[in-house]
Amino acid sequence: MAGCLLVAGAVGVAIVLASSGGSPAPSLSAAAAHRVTATPERGAAHGRASERAGDGKAIGVAGTTPVPILMYHVINRPPPGAPFPGLYVPESEFAAQMQALKAAGWDAVTLDRVEAFWRRGVPLGPGKPIVISFDNGYDSQYVNALPALRRLGWVAVENVQLTGLPPSQGGLSETRIRGLIDSGWELDTQGISHADLITLGAAQLRYQVASAREILQQRYDVPVNWFCYPSGHYDATVIAAVRAAGFAGSTTVVPGWASPDSDLYRLPRLRVLGGTSPQALLAQISGARRAPTPPAAYGGAGTA
Repeated sequence: MAGCLLVAGAVGVAIVLASSGGSPAPSLSAAAAHRVTATPERGAAHGRASERAGDGKAIGVAGTTPVPILMYHVINRPPPGAPFPGLYVPESEFAAQMQALKAAGWDAVTLDRVEAFWRRGVPLGPGKPIVISFDNGYDSQYVNALPALRRLGWVAVENVQLTGLPPSQGGLSETRIRGLIDSGWELDTQGISHADLITLGAAQLRYQVASAREILQQRYDVPVNWFCYPSGHYDATVIAAVRAAGFAGSTTVVPGWASPDSDLYRLPRLRVLGGTSPQALLAQISGARRAPTPPAAYGGAGTA
């Protein structure tokens, strides 16, 4: 699958997100600048985020439990002619998967919670920890995934991109992103426009990585501690840019389980495709536990 071709949510519009490597970083428009102004709910949202992340000093023995991270895209049936129908997981299928995970003893947590557990021994709660992440910011993640997770008392991670997926083409609105945050979801990012980061010059790379974090922090007053590599592409230069932007770590598309011994800037994830039965998902998770560590660089084909 082409690395930067995304499938838009409900209407199935394919969006090509391309970026030239050496061009100067674009400045924020007046409209974008307006969107990062203060909002009344900001302080409360930040307080909730800090509480969920378990901020503070070490309170126990640092955790050693490995944690699988699942990767989802559109939670809906693929429309006719969708270029990548595998990225669509129907709502009923997703709900059945979540019920099966719950029955098998899993409990959904955020990456901030996992890091607090690994570094400071902050308890994760009952059950086996698992992270459920959603890429790009499709509207169906709010409409269909949120209710299914809410019924279980579960939260998730939203890896939103700031442009290229507007509400008219199936993207999350700011109001709905705030709704996810208010429901306990963690907001992270894939950058400004799902660009292939390994092809960019220094200015464009900083814009895609650091500026995305700064905009989201100001707009929603949440930490945005984790970066998600668009299409999974990364190398040493990209990792350095993610570190310099202050991210705690980043996630890949390489299968496996994350562990406290992992490089936090190369955390593996398990892509869940449409047509995966609950039993097949449980087997996929179990089978990936001993997968190799993600490589030092990754530039393979794939959509994430």
